[in-house]
Amino acid sequence: MKFITAIIKPFKFTDVKQALSDLGVSGLTVTEVSGYGRQKGQTEVYRGAEYVSSMLPKLKLEIAVSDAFADKVIEIVSASAHTDEIGDGKIFVFDLADVLRVRTGEQGDLAL
Repeated sequence: MKFITAIIKPFKFTDVKQALSDLGVSGLTVTEVSGYGRQKGQTEVYRGAEYVSSMLPKLKLEIAVSDAFADKVIEIVSASAHTDEIGDGKIFVFDLADVLRVRTGEQGDLAL
């Protein structure tokens, strides 16, 4: 099993969510986060004054999937979140040792 964490631009969430739903992903967790990457934020102009915004708003998606499904989910998230602009985000993939569904006690792939 894999645990996929994706950091994306907030306005791309609807596209990503729809693509994952079409693929058959049954659940995900979304958290509003802020951060920066290589560019250390961005310069903005507000009321004629220029300022640097070092922490940019992003969404963090967390998705647990079976090993067989992971590559397709990564491909779909990458394609759906892509804007060809700086700050499109990152996708992190972790091995997931186990999953337990609290209500039923199911474990492993059955709990996903």
